[in-house]
Parts: sequence; structure tokens; C-alpha cells
Amino acid sequence: MAIKKLRPITPGQRHKQVVSTNEITASRPEKSLIVAKRRTGGRNNSGKMTMRYIGGGHKMKLRIIDFKRNKFDVPGTVATIEYDPNRTANIALIHYADGEKRYIIAPAGLTVGMKVVSGSSATPDVGNAMKLKDVPLGTVVHNLELRPNQGGKLARSAGSYAQLAARDGKYATMKMPSGETRMILVECMATIGSVSNPDHNKESHGKAGRVRWMGRRPRVRGVAMNPVDHPMGGGEGRASGGHPRSRKGLYTKGLKTRVKNHPTDRYIIERRKK
Repeated sequence: MAIKKLRPITPGQRHKQVVSTNEITASRPEKSLIVAKRRTGGRNNSGKMTMRYIGGGHKMKLRIIDFKRNKFDVPGTVATIEYDPNRTANIALIHYADGEKRYIIAPAGLTVGMKVVSGSSATPDVGNAMKLKDVPLGTVVHNLELRPNQGGKLARSAGSYAQLAARDGKYATMKMPSGETRMILVECMATIGSVSNPDHNKESHGKAGRVRWMGRRPRVRGVAMNPVDHPMGGGEGRASGGHPRSRKGLYTKGLKTRVKNHPTDRYIIERRKK
């Protein structure tokens, strides 16, 4: 997909860059696969604000996505490629041979009319889902499971992918999007190809209002507050505020938050690059 830079006929369009919608083939979602999306505005059940900078935004419907790809050996046809406001990637509507319809995350290169299938009968073609034990070495995959029958958890955002590097016994060695090398059970499912919409990270909203449409409210810097409101607030002139920390005084921007000696550490062969 290409990036579109608009002719600035308004101030908000001067720096706006958006991804082209040439690949999108439908403007309305499948009615049987959408549910209402409830918003909290950052409040808990008693109405108290527990998360700041959340609120407003355009009304959205949740699309029910098939992350498990457990409709085995039933071929499906790609009916539409659609925009999903709940994620960075596009989604594809699949019409299966038995009449069922499901949404999947659309991989790059998937077009309307193509056939997809999951299970042992699948070939390593774009959009097909199969177990890691059947995937050829070096193949790029996405929507990767961490545990069998759990549903895809890894490499689901726009343009991301993991790569099958090796297989040894009941484990496959995967190169993660973060750069981490990790062992995952060969019984886990993955979808062939990389995720669609790889130019998403090149987008520029162009104006604050477009961010508000997404449900994000203005964020105030800690150094701009008073000492009573933030550990980094106050001071004469423009004080930097010392070591960056959160409103509760916890160090941030560099503080390691991962649990030491986590049980799953033994599956990590190489850490992600610093």
C-alpha cells in the first residue's frame, strides 16, 4: 500500500499522510460478525477516573476475528478486504465452502477471489494456516500461537511477521518481530505471510482533532505541572525535573519491568536487541 500526501487546502492537511485505501474493497462490515464496543472513558465501575487521557472518539463496532483458524480442511474464498478501526492491519472476510463466514487478519498480498485453507492439507501459500511442524524452514508467518489451540497471539499488527529458523524435536525456533529468538511448540498454528498494511507506521495524523477521533485526550507533561501534581513538576524557569519518573514516583524510560527468572525464560534463546 502507498502513502498519500494530500494537497493542503486546509491547515490540518498540510502535514497529513495517510495510507492509500486501494486494497479496501468494502465499506460496510458483515453484520453477523460485529458486536457493540463498550467504552469506559477511563472510568471504573464507580465512575472514578483510573486511566487518564482516554475519552471521546468515534463510535466503533468490534469485528469478531478468527485468530484460531480451526476450521480445518474446509476451503474458503476471500470475499472482501476491509478496514478495521480496532487494529492497524486490514481484515479479510472469508466465505467457506460450507456457508460459514469468518474474518481473518489479512496478510500482505491477499486479494479478493483467492482461496485459503487451514490444517494438514494446507500448502505454504499466503493466507493458509498450518502447524509449525508442517511449515517449511525460513518461511515468514504471522498470527502465531504461544500454546496449542490458544489462538494467535504474536505478529498480528500491521506489517509484522515472525520467521521459522529451525526445528528440533517438539520445538520450533522462531525469530520474533522484536528480534528475540524463541522456542515454540511445533503443534502451534501460524498463518503464512506477513501482515498487511506495512506502511501504517509512516502515517501522520496532521492535526490534534484526528487523534481525538481515536478516543485519545490531550496528555500533559509532568514537567509542566506543579509539585503537588507530579514529582517532576515545579521549579524556577524550565526545570528538566531530574530523572524521568511516573506520577507515582516510579522510574520510567529505561527501568526494566520484566520479571526476573520468569518460568518462560528457558524458551528464549536470544534476547531482543537493546
